[in-house]
Amino acid sequence: MSGLVVVAALRTEYAALKGRVPGATVERCGMGPERVRGWLPRLAELAPDALVVAGVAGGLDPSLRPGDVVVASEVRDEHGRIILRAASPLVAELRRMGMRVHTGPMVSTDKIVGGAEREKLAKTGALAVDMESAALVRALGGEADRPPTAVVRVIVDTAHMPLARLATVSAGARALMTLRRLAPALRRWADLAGPRRIVLAAPRSFCAGVERAIDIVEGALRRYPRPVYVRRQIVHNAHVVADLQSQGAVFVDELEEVPDGTTVVFSAHGVAPAVRAEAARRQLTVVDATCPLVAKVHTEAKRFLGRGDNVLLIGHDGHDETEGTLGEGRIQLVQSPAEAERIEVDDPAKVAFLTQTTLAIEDANQVVDVLRRRFPLIESPPTEDICYATTNRQDAVRAIADESDLILVVGSQNSSNSLRLVEVAQRAGTRSHLVDDAGGILPEWIEQTGTIGITAGASAPPHLVDEVIGMLRALGPVEVDERVVTHEDIKFSLPKEVAD
Repeated sequence: MSGLVVVAALRTEYAALKGRVPGATVERCGMGPERVRGWLPRLAELAPDALVVAGVAGGLDPSLRPGDVVVASEVRDEHGRIILRAASPLVAELRRMGMRVHTGPMVSTDKIVGGAEREKLAKTGALAVDMESAALVRALGGEADRPPTAVVRVIVDTAHMPLARLATVSAGARALMTLRRLAPALRRWADLAGPRRIVLAAPRSFCAGVERAIDIVEGALRRYPRPVYVRRQIVHNAHVVADLQSQGAVFVDELEEVPDGTTVVFSAHGVAPAVRAEAARRQLTVVDATCPLVAKVHTEAKRFLGRGDNVLLIGHDGHDETEGTLGEGRIQLVQSPAEAERIEVDDPAKVAFLTQTTLAIEDANQVVDVLRRRFPLIESPPTEDICYATTNRQDAVRAIADESDLILVVGSQNSSNSLRLVEVAQRAGTRSHLVDDAGGILPEWIEQTGTIGITAGASAPPHLVDEVIGMLRALGPVEVDERVVTHEDIKFSLPKEVAD
């Protein structure tokens, strides 16, 4: 166990935590920055290997409720802000325990604030306010010198419920019960501290098609009247979608949600001809962000169908790309070797197959082998359907699998190419998990794990990988190596509707 120190300001907070964090030293520093400054010699004496500032706080964000937990991504005061990167596994653990956990800035003031002052602080983007966290964290020095540090606060009063109300009594009791409940998780988090090695797979993260799709939405937002609608997720990543929403994009599932005469962007996964016809009938301004490699599959489907072939599509049911391709005509979906054994066609001499672009190559080849055995004259596309970015990222995972104890794949749960990277790693015999971001990493994944491989799906922003590395670095010394299997220099042009 590392030398964990848990610091609380109030007697009630101290009582809620004392004896409930195994092996930890629980201390009370007193309320407010002046009391903290007087207590700091004690912190220097303790010289913690890990520090948690824990207690209650006032909510600034309107979404916060009494009993919610805020884990600070940074602390702010009149001297500036301090970024905190180490607490992501704690966030994941607390959420697994069923708590409502928020991450974001925590601001420390020199007095209890309310009314107009609280509204002013809320406009800065801070989630909650306390009086001690910034002073305690700042005393530990700069990021390079600071031990793993977390600030965990439970909300008592909120933006809708000021402190001076009878309801605060019950809210305070609820907050202290939550603080008592989360205490054991602090120990588990602190035990993650220690040195590690990171192996980065390259290429990773955004591909040319994803970059193009994002550029198209941003270009449409600049060029066309608001709102600009996007049918389905532009790419399968929650962070990308949230960022574009913050810029003004409105995401919908179907065209019926788009008002007549407005602008709609088709996602990178492509759409069926019926969707295009409906958009034209309703006089929608269409900006097509279909990846050129997906568009190639549609072109091949039209060619095979035009010849009268029995067309088979190897892919996953329900995926946006698959739905769009199936909409081209009489195409049968084949998801596995078992389905390939059962598929029936009108004329075995006239069969062709296509492939979803984001499949694992091994999985696709297993299906193709069955189809070629059953239909020796089957025709394939002139070039591989599985896209270069999918292939490169899978090759890069294979390149790091043998030297990794664990491979973390950054990507969203609905990202087919990201899920395939997990499968490739596991097929190589390496533990692997898919995470949306650093906040999804559970403690047991990384505890006593010496070498961690990291990659990202083609739809995951590069900064999310940086955040995972930053989190691991904040937990202890890190050595970073990169394994590059190839360099990507492909660029796709923008459609005329948004081209400068």
